[in-house]
Amino acid sequence: MPDAPPRPESFTPRTDPAALEDLRARLRATRWPDAPEDAGWALGTDLAFLRELVAYWADGFDWPAQEAALARLPRFRVRLGGLGIHFAHVRAAAPAGPALPLVLSHGWPDSFWRYTKVIPHLTDPGAHGADPADAFDVVVPDIPGYGYSDRPTGAPLDSIAVAGLWAELMDVLGYARFGAAGGDIGSHVSRYLALDHPDRVVAVHRTDGGLPVFTGDPADLAPEERAWFEDVTDWSRAEGAYAAVHRTKPQTAAFGLHDSPAGLAAWIVEKLRAWSDCDGDIERSFTKDEILTNVTLYWLTGTIGSSMRMYHANAAIPPAQHARRVEVPSGFSLFRGDIVRPPRAWLERTTNVVRVTEPPRGGHFALFEEPELYAEELRAFFRPYRAAATG
Repeated sequence: MPDAPPRPESFTPRTDPAALEDLRARLRATRWPDAPEDAGWALGTDLAFLRELVAYWADGFDWPAQEAALARLPRFRVRLGGLGIHFAHVRAAAPAGPALPLVLSHGWPDSFWRYTKVIPHLTDPGAHGADPADAFDVVVPDIPGYGYSDRPTGAPLDSIAVAGLWAELMDVLGYARFGAAGGDIGSHVSRYLALDHPDRVVAVHRTDGGLPVFTGDPADLAPEERAWFEDVTDWSRAEGAYAAVHRTKPQTAAFGLHDSPAGLAAWIVEKLRAWSDCDGDIERSFTKDEILTNVTLYWLTGTIGSSMRMYHANAAIPPAQHARRVEVPSGFSLFRGDIVRPPRAWLERTTNVVRVTEPPRGGHFALFEEPELYAEELRAFFRPYRAAATG
């Protein structure tokens, strides 16, 4: 007798008050390092800012209120590939026609949290001044090892394996054809969805092209590609230490980050500031409550180590996989404040590019920083492909 198909079950986590008391006690007992006078953010996370943030986390931040707000999203868990997968599944509110199914993939350092502000703009565009015909059925899973999905107990999954899980998830939800979108690691997951399931993915949208992997003759690169490679090298020297740790020795860093909430916040906050379009003032892009909702999700789920290990898995993807050409129609929104933005020539090297835009605001987390603008980008890009998925 064949196994019964996986069945999603409703999921609403409720944090044990004892876990919050333990968190507050650890925050109040933080052993602070010294820092040079006026170092600011030049050497990493600013000591003064982090002390202020940690004090608020210990005695002002209302996690139960944030948890209740997250619970307003319809959320589920389902068993796929031997792992419990958590996801938000929000159907279009009042579509003028068939809604386009869309799976959104997050990156690091975040989780399904990345999309919480933009979901209403995608599922109910009419309520936000846009055309109701552009509504989406939105699916936002947590990658295994992130958020409320299970942490793999064996080898971490790479982006190719995660793309396979998402294809299976969309099948479980009854979506034969769908769109895919993402940024950061989610950009790679979306790319592999299009590569490995081109009969199901009608179009794919990404906010970046990832860091370049190229094994060909450098003489074959266009001048703008060579210039970009130099920019990427400079950026990696100045900003890439975190990624080198994640790729090579993630477990070593995990001991401290898993044990110290202040250390965890420092590791994440520095990236939120450096990668957002905030001109150095992180609270222009994220409120303290937003920052701490993201960080508290990592703390309570114990996923900082497992999330970092995915870098190790992705580093082992063979170069031939990076060279595969995506024939599914692809679009890119390269937001002004994002890091290492690629030239179109590089994107077209391995991708069937049909649209590239450069929105004037937003950084690496543009869908959280500028949800209305990001939603406009998705609605415009996917509009020609709706009939292919819903007809």
